[in-house]
Amino acid sequence: MPALRPERSIIILLLALLVVMTAVSGTYWLYRSQQTEMAWVNHTLRVENRLSMLLSRIQAAESGQRGYMLTRQEDFLAPFDDFRSRWRNEVQALKMEVRDNDDQSRAVDTLGVMIGQRIALLQGGIDLRRAGRPVDPDAFAPGLAMMARIRAQIAHMKAHEEQLLRARTIDAGRLSTMVTSGLALCAALVIILGLMALRTAQRRVSEAVASREALSAANAELIAEGERREAAQAQLRQVQKMESIGQLTGGIAHDFNNMLAIVIGSLDMARRRLGTDGDPRVAKGIDNATEGAQRAAQLTARLLAFSRQQPLDPQPTDVNKLVGGMSELLRRTIGEDVRVESVLAGGLWRASIDANQLESAILNLCVNARDAMPGGGRLTIETANAHLDDGYALTHAEVTPGQYILVSVTDTGTGMPPDVVDRAFDPFFTTKGVGKGTGLGLSQVFGFVKQSRGHVKIYSEPGEGTVIKIYLPRYYGAETVQGYAAPATDSLPRARGEEIILVVEDEDRVRHMSVDSLRELGYTVVQASDGEQALEMLTIQPRIDMLFTDIVMPGINGRQLADRATTQRPGLKILYTTGYTRNAIVHNGMLDPGVALLAKPFTFDQLATKVRQVLDGDAAG
Repeated sequence: MPALRPERSIIILLLALLVVMTAVSGTYWLYRSQQTEMAWVNHTLRVENRLSMLLSRIQAAESGQRGYMLTRQEDFLAPFDDFRSRWRNEVQALKMEVRDNDDQSRAVDTLGVMIGQRIALLQGGIDLRRAGRPVDPDAFAPGLAMMARIRAQIAHMKAHEEQLLRARTIDAGRLSTMVTSGLALCAALVIILGLMALRTAQRRVSEAVASREALSAANAELIAEGERREAAQAQLRQVQKMESIGQLTGGIAHDFNNMLAIVIGSLDMARRRLGTDGDPRVAKGIDNATEGAQRAAQLTARLLAFSRQQPLDPQPTDVNKLVGGMSELLRRTIGEDVRVESVLAGGLWRASIDANQLESAILNLCVNARDAMPGGGRLTIETANAHLDDGYALTHAEVTPGQYILVSVTDTGTGMPPDVVDRAFDPFFTTKGVGKGTGLGLSQVFGFVKQSRGHVKIYSEPGEGTVIKIYLPRYYGAETVQGYAAPATDSLPRARGEEIILVVEDEDRVRHMSVDSLRELGYTVVQASDGEQALEMLTIQPRIDMLFTDIVMPGINGRQLADRATTQRPGLKILYTTGYTRNAIVHNGMLDPGVALLAKPFTFDQLATKVRQVLDGDAAG
């Protein structure tokens, strides 16, 4: 019997070793199965990501095609051209990913056919647009239907992958549990066999935990990526909405301002010719009509400001001086119920800004603040030097890091909830009652600041008041340049001697109104209805002192006419007028250097002052 004990011990040891080896082998097999299931989970995530990317790219291609159809700008077609050249490769790569699944493989083939048909429809619309032929509105319906089928097909495929992901995740979790149990058993047996086996079991447990953490991190990253993509798409939709409204407002501004120019100019002439001895009822009617026409002109100006199509003439501006000079205007506008305070920073940098438009923007902010305090309150205008760093720019994509001049308008009014703050700068959005606001005040401020390469931000809470901060670009030139100056109040300037002006305007009534006004001021006027006729007049007329021309005209536009006229007659003074500035004399929203512009609609006094300034060489921009 004693001889059997060592043999039994050896047998027990061998059996224990066999059990350990069996347990380790079984655990290893479970671990490898878990790794395989994890690989399938990652494979499913890759397929879902490819489907999402494919849908995002075809939507971007469709948005780019729509942008081109609206604007005819080739830049919008970059996403479409890129997707058209690469979509087959992406569909083929997706098919390689799902080659293990016959249903998904057939679904990829169907999706490829749909995408090809959608690309053909989009290309057909582009070809029609490039050929200058009209596009039937009904032609968009097949494309929209096809896009809906593509989304449905991708959603169906993603749903199938989601089912696979759930099943594979469950299998991976079950295997993970079994691996953990196996490792625990191994650990118990290894304690008997020795420290080496224990260390091996601990290492395998650590590997299993790391695998679970890696899976959790991958899922978290996938969720974060989806949220970022959704935010980017929302921003793109907002930009497209703003661009569409800007195209609409710019398109109507030219004709609308031409009509207002006729009305305001004719009313000015009628008022002057009526004199002081005329019927006061007629004078009152003319004054009322003039006021209404000027309010309509202000409305058009606000639309152009929002669409960032107003001509700006940025100059080095002392913002403290500008704000300080507005005190009397603000007191008259805001009223006695609101106490206005100004906190002006010392050592304030100069701003590169159009001072008149900045004054209008500040006035708009103050009027909105007054309306938010129906029972009175305190309004504070504050200036300061500011720096927007890279961290701030990362969370505000439209901001360029750098130095700015801050103008802050703070009120103690009712404040705004978050949903109103989000829409505050939208055109025509207002919380005021019917007939009490156009909804264009803040949108004008927004458009002006953005066109000036600045930034605007609202901070508000219900019942706590509102702070609106506008950041203006800093001027880096010499400090000797003059800043903002209030307009002069000299008497109405007139012609000096025999000064001859050539008026070029394709709209007959606007031209006649301008000619009558200039003759009333004592100028000798020669007129032309287009650029070709104007060039003929320059050839015939021995002396012309100034060319007064519209910019937007058929055939030769105003800028081309001015260039050819100054080639024929160097030193000829040029004064442009327009109701809608395209890229002829305005680039990146700013007037070209040395350009004199009188925007439509203009009054008799504005015409007299501007013409005299140009003839005397005192006006540019």
